[in-house]
Amino acid sequence: MHKHAVIGVNIIKPIRSMSALCDLVRHHQEFYNGKGYPDGLKGEEIPLTARIIKVCDAYDAMTTDRPYRKAMSKEDAKKELIDESGTEFDPKIVEEFLKVI
Repeated sequence: MHKHAVIGVNIIKPIRSMSALCDLVRHHQEFYNGKGYPDGLKGEEIPLTARIIKVCDAYDAMTTDRPYRKAMSKEDAKKELIDESGTEFDPKIVEEFLKVI
C-alpha cells in the first residue's frame, strides 16, 4: 500500500502531458505532521496541491461505500476531517474544504 504513490509516479512520469502531476501523485499520502509516506514530508514541505487532494480524497473515501464497509455519514466524515486537522490534514485546507461542501 505504501508503494502506490511511487508506483503512480512511475506510471505517469513518461507521459509528457501528465508529468506535471508527479509531485501531487507522489505526496498525496503525506501527513501534515510528517508521519505519512513516501517521504515523511511535514506541513508546508508537502506541495499545496497534494495537501488539497489529501483532504478531498479522504472525504470521498469516507463517504463512499467500499466492499469492506459502508460509507460514513457526511457529518461523521466532516468530524473526522476536523479531528485529524493538524495531524493528518492541513488545518487551513480542512477549513476551506468544509466551507464549500
